[in-house]
Amino acid sequence: MSDKRKQSLYFPDEYLDEIRAESLRQDRSMSWVVQKAWELSRETIRNFPSANDYLPDDDSAEDERDRS
Repeated sequence: MSDKRKQSLYFPDEYLDEIRAESLRQDRSMSWVVQKAWELSRETIRNFPSANDYLPDDDSAEDERDRS
C-alpha cells in the first residue's frame, strides 16, 4: 500500500511547461512524471554536498578556500 499525502511543490513556469508536455507525451499525470524523475535521480542528488558540509567555523572548509 502506498502513502498518498498531498504536498504542494512550486516550479518555475518553464519547468511546468516541460513536465506538462512530457506527461502528455507519455499519457501520464504530471505527478507520475515528477515521481519517476525523482526515482531516477535520487542517488545522484544524494551525492550533492549538503549545506551543513560547509559550516563557517569548519577549519577544513577554510583550508579548502585558501587553496583556491
